Amino acid sequence: MTSPLHRLPAVSLAELQAVAELQTRVDRKYVVPLPTLGTLLEQLDPGTRVLDVDGRRTFTYRSVYFDSPTLTSYLGAARRRRDRFKVRTRTYVDDGACWVEVKTRGPRGTTVKERAPHAPEASATLTEPAWSFASTVLGDDRAARLDGPLRPTLVTTYDRVTLHVAAPDGTSSRTTVDTGLLWTDPATGRDRPLPGLAVVETKTGSTPSPTDRLLWRHGLRPVRISKYGTGMAVLHPDLPATPWRRVLNRHVDPHH
Repeated sequence: MTSPLHRLPAVSLAELQAVAELQTRVDRKYVVPLPTLGTLLEQLDPGTRVLDVDGRRTFTYRSVYFDSPTLTSYLGAARRRRDRFKVRTRTYVDDGACWVEVKTRGPRGTTVKERAPHAPEASATLTEPAWSFASTVLGDDRAARLDGPLRPTLVTTYDRVTLHVAAPDGTSSRTTVDTGLLWTDPATGRDRPLPGLAVVETKTGSTPSPTDRLLWRHGLRPVRISKYGTGMAVLHPDLPATPWRRVLNRHVDPHH
């Protein structure tokens, strides 16, 4: 994966945020075998740029997801509720920055992400300021459905490369490439990897990006995979998991 990425021109974090922050967006996710990923990266439009911070182009992420005692967030996703949500902390391991993030659903299937700074040493805790922020974003209706305090239910770690993709019509989008995904149960320490596969996600406005079209040409189609939902289903096979069943059956070793 390194070679084609290092041939691409760089984009700074400030510029990426200025031209393609896309906090409200359409997300399309793909599960891509690593050998196929190498071929795809070779065929990216040469105008594609890769996020570069101090010469580093691959960044380690650690996310802690929080849910209620009866898994309101998870079950909302599993049952495809329109008012589903996720609450997590995300730590950028390389520089130690940490945020609390809340994802909700916007109109026409868009994803809306809002975030606030969070103390890195408290990444596994929803501090009082973090809960105040999260509950404000969730609103009274969602908060009323919670049957108790949010607690950590899943940890994900992975390595991410972020691409800035400019379309011929002048629109900008982002593509993220996640490898080395590991799901961990914070209560027991039990974990499961997703070996040999990358999760590629395009984050666009209303129209598909050049990355989507490249993936489609290679016969790859968007799939339902949620790092939280799929990870919980992998570690807790007794949970309902209809939206992610195809990915689980096709890509996750049931005998691991």
